[in-house]
Amino acid sequence: MTPGPLTDAERVAWLRLARTPNVGPVAFEHLLQRCGSAAAAVDALPDLARRPVDIPTRAEAEAELDAGGRLAARLICGGEPDFPPLLAALDPPPPLIWVKGRADLLSRPAVAIVGARVASAAGQRFARGLAAELGQAGPMVVSGLARGIDGAAHEGALATGTAAVLGGGVGDIYPPEHAGLYDRIADQGAIVSESSPDHRAQARDFPRRNRLISGLSLAVVVVEAELKSGSLITARLAAEQGREVLAVPGSPLDPRARGTNDLIRQGAAVCEGVEDVLRALEDLGGVRERERPPWTASAGEPPDGLREAVAALLSPTPVTIDDLVRATGAPAPAVFAALVELSIAGQARFGPGGTVAVDGL
Repeated sequence: MTPGPLTDAERVAWLRLARTPNVGPVAFEHLLQRCGSAAAAVDALPDLARRPVDIPTRAEAEAELDAGGRLAARLICGGEPDFPPLLAALDPPPPLIWVKGRADLLSRPAVAIVGARVASAAGQRFARGLAAELGQAGPMVVSGLARGIDGAAHEGALATGTAAVLGGGVGDIYPPEHAGLYDRIADQGAIVSESSPDHRAQARDFPRRNRLISGLSLAVVVVEAELKSGSLITARLAAEQGREVLAVPGSPLDPRARGTNDLIRQGAAVCEGVEDVLRALEDLGGVRERERPPWTASAGEPPDGLREAVAALLSPTPVTIDDLVRATGAPAPAVFAALVELSIAGQARFGPGGTVAVDGL
């Protein structure tokens, strides 16, 4: 992404491209490279998809900007000077975020504290105390404004800086009983979301929310979590992003400790207090931008027939892009370009670890 501030017209084009169905972060980044600008990418979408594409109009993008303005929120696009550097290091980074409150906090070193919504009193006390001590030591605390551990972490870090990442837009206060906490974070910290400001959160929004939580953080601490929980998804995303993962051990008699104890068995660091987190941050030594696969550096067009050949190789079982390169014998950048076109058309879906599967089945 080209660094630097965007003009008003460019900002509208970024919004239109980012809000187009099937244009996720992978496709967004490729289209910018391939077409040279978001406006040119928007114009090219119908031809690349080879079918009509539901592209938001300029009026719809401007309405979203107006909605954010009414909430005193800012749209920050990837590559702009105040886009959070840890998010910019993701592969791929989110195209844009909305921020209500202190956007400058998002450039500080940060630690995420997440855990169970139905949390124990002891777990909430631990999260609150850990967040307060981390804030006093320097790092900002990131969490998701949910009930239980998230809310306790935000409360502990209010005085030193905290960011709440939402599944809905920055105007979607959930749960409702956290309205007061939301107001205090908006005043003293930052409310962050990838969604449009007035969007109401749905189940499909939370994996993306979790990716932002871990992406904004150098380390993720899981305080309590059952074996199947969103907190464990956040931990997995953190590991994929090269962040440190820590877990608070708990009693085997408490279901809320099963997820954290399992993380420790899988190699997560044990967290018994702030010293463990600070030690992990020292060992981490910062986060560098990940090496991009060689095919993402090229924005060429696929040759005739390759798109159909790649489509025929896809199935509901995810395969790596390298597998498709070997199967087609085509250059990797051309295979990747074909996959981006298929994803825009709703026929392919990019997954974690450079995998892809057929979409729409």
